[in-house]
Amino acid sequence: MANFLAKWTVSESEKASASFVGFANLPNQVFRKAVKRGFQFSLMVVGQSGLGKSTLVNSLFMSDIYEDATYEGAAYRMPKTTEIRAATVFIQEGGVHLDLTLVDTPGFGDVVDNTDCWKPIIQHIDSKFEDYLNEESRVAREALDDNRVHCCLYFIGPTGHGLKQIDIEFMKQLHEKVNIIPVIAKADTLTPEECQRFKKRILQEVQENGIKIYQFPDTDGDEEEAAANKKLRDAIPFAVVGSNSVIEVNNKKVRGRMYPWGVAEVENIEHCDFTTLRNMLIRTHMQDLKDVTNNVHYENYRCRKLAGVVNSPDPRQFQAPSRDPLAQFEVEKREHEVKMRKMEQEMEEVFEMKVQEKLQKLKDIEADLNRRKEQMKRALDQQQRELNDKRRQFDEDKRLFDEEHQKYMEELEASMRAGTTKKDKHRKK
Repeated sequence: MANFLAKWTVSESEKASASFVGFANLPNQVFRKAVKRGFQFSLMVVGQSGLGKSTLVNSLFMSDIYEDATYEGAAYRMPKTTEIRAATVFIQEGGVHLDLTLVDTPGFGDVVDNTDCWKPIIQHIDSKFEDYLNEESRVAREALDDNRVHCCLYFIGPTGHGLKQIDIEFMKQLHEKVNIIPVIAKADTLTPEECQRFKKRILQEVQENGIKIYQFPDTDGDEEEAAANKKLRDAIPFAVVGSNSVIEVNNKKVRGRMYPWGVAEVENIEHCDFTTLRNMLIRTHMQDLKDVTNNVHYENYRCRKLAGVVNSPDPRQFQAPSRDPLAQFEVEKREHEVKMRKMEQEMEEVFEMKVQEKLQKLKDIEADLNRRKEQMKRALDQQQRELNDKRRQFDEDKRLFDEEHQKYMEELEASMRAGTTKKDKHRKK
């Protein structure tokens, strides 16, 4: 960005010149408006669980975009179908605002039967194209939010044996809809020789299957840029290592992974291609990724969509828009009202469902309390019966004891009287 300003800055002597008109400041005006408006970028990460997608994204943008995940079990980690989870974060650097949309795909390739596991991803990409096309086709257009997927990082497991069938099928299904950049995950598990052989094998299989991954733009005679693009082409697929841990190595703090044999540094180009990927994705080719998305993938979708409408065999599927903007506005207004009523109905249904779930939960709690109450009542009655039995037994034992004691006292008293009578007779004699 600084180079851009230096290139297009007009000197004071040029401004003072009589031949200076002022249109040389147009790039500066464009630059100021772009910085004020901010930028949008949508990044999709696809790959099987456990390949370090979240860690790599956090490392790319030096932010805790993804918190440390906690898994409750195998069923929680592996949903039955591919899910789409999109989240937007706002990042600022040097006065430049970036609205970064991250699209995660948990569940992809994590089950035994992965048939058509890429369909939810295709539907998500097409839905974003459809939203952009609808916004672009409206009569009253405002600033368009560009939520189209500009780049897809596809993570390949470090097997060293080439691509799996699911890898090939996924890239063949999506290479005409999004910019695919293949990434070898957890490259620290491979030796440098294994990594280079693995890269060559992947590129060979990509070429054999006619897969179109992201191609770097032409340089138009710029030798420096041509050399940089050649270096990037040679690095594809990027072998990366992700880590959010900071380790001290030779009195220098670096991000990396500690092993018994040493430290795998994330930002060391001799250890992995993380820095190369970050520079390409963020610093040098982010705008080109957006341009290719808009000029190639979106235009292809738009042409197919409009051609399908025009050439539709059923004329009822297509209705030419009114030439009157007010009439078109009324049509859009009615569509919006229908959409809002539908959303309101869906929200009411969801609310009703939540209320029923809450009532059912309360009923279950009440039934559980009643069951526990009955159990405690039965236990208390049992204790009461046992206590009454013990009381009756005690009364019976006391009665027997009193009878025996009474009998003993009577016998003792009779014996004492008999002894007294004998003494009196002896005295008389």
